Amino acid sequence: MSFNLDLTDDQTELRDWVHGFAADVVRPAAAEWDEREETPWPVIREAARIGLYGFESLAEMWADPTGLSLVLANEELFWGDAGIGMSVFGTTLAVAGIFAGGTPEQVVEWIPQCFGDEADPKVAAFCVSEPEAGSDVASMRTGARYDEAAGEWVISGQKAWITNGGIAGVHVVVASVDPSLGARGQAAFIVPPGTGGLVAGPKIKKLGLRASHTTDVFLDEVRVPGHCVLGGKEKLDERLARVREGGAGRGQAAMATFELSRPTVGAQALGIARAAYEYALEYAGQRVQFGRPVLQNQAVAFALADLRTDIDCARLLIWRAAWMGRNDRAFTAGEGSMSKLKAGEVAVAATEKAVQVLGGAGYSRAHPVERWYRDSKIYTIFEGTSEIQRLVISRAISGLPIR
Repeated sequence: MSFNLDLTDDQTELRDWVHGFAADVVRPAAAEWDEREETPWPVIREAARIGLYGFESLAEMWADPTGLSLVLANEELFWGDAGIGMSVFGTTLAVAGIFAGGTPEQVVEWIPQCFGDEADPKVAAFCVSEPEAGSDVASMRTGARYDEAAGEWVISGQKAWITNGGIAGVHVVVASVDPSLGARGQAAFIVPPGTGGLVAGPKIKKLGLRASHTTDVFLDEVRVPGHCVLGGKEKLDERLARVREGGAGRGQAAMATFELSRPTVGAQALGIARAAYEYALEYAGQRVQFGRPVLQNQAVAFALADLRTDIDCARLLIWRAAWMGRNDRAFTAGEGSMSKLKAGEVAVAATEKAVQVLGGAGYSRAHPVERWYRDSKIYTIFEGTSEIQRLVISRAISGLPIR
């Protein structure tokens, strides 16, 4: 399929439908749940009721051959509120992990359990980061060993900053099976609901995305059935044997998931940027200083025009990366990371400019700009934004072309 910037009727309908939910349900509830710093279960249940939250809706978005439906939905929902947006779409990171590494049977068995159903929605968690292993996944210390006698995997370690940690039904945990192989010796495991030995730490009080639950997860001799390793034990054994003999690992559990998710995370940041830009533009047309609206001052007008340009540039990067990922085109120059990095920077710039445009009112929590300002900072520290920088620098040093 060729890359095309024209949205289909289905994509336009999806975008407008999610935008309506964000405007009518998410935005009115955003300040309350940000202040409470609690998971907005009523909003999640409403999203499940209308069909926005669930296996079927995600499958339909993912089935879009252009790859754009998922990023369109994320941009609109996070335009409403990033904290609530993360609570609604945070489960998709665990789903991406299962989809990226699981067998067809595992996908069918576990992904629906990540969401629950309309009457009793659930959330899921993807557990990768550790206190000393964020983007540096090769330094991961959480380990998994296979108990031949019991036919079970035994997992021990600590995961940090985990979205939905502890409150999730399904946890997807990346652990090292052979530490001597670094990142190539890792695998991802399903920890089913109610499994003993998995304990969540206290909920983390955060700068932004406060309606989304984040905590550390501790695994103390957690035992899961042998078939809970994503991809199957036979495939894992074959991969480890190949790596030990000097062959290629053919992908790594955490990075494969990150690659799938980066354009979507970029779209989330883009939603924040667009919300702040639109609010600042409207306010600048109303706020009068020196006898005229501040929008009539070139310094303000040009700054907002630059923001609009940056937002469109970030969207183009996101759409390109989403299309490439969906159409099996390798991210040869880090397109996923590029899109996420640019969108995060634009989100910060947009929210900072919005605070400036508000002037003295920028100090007030009565305006949603304050919340968007805090939320935007999270997107400059999320995992994976440095891959493109490392790639470009290493290739430049060696004299190789970027592509």
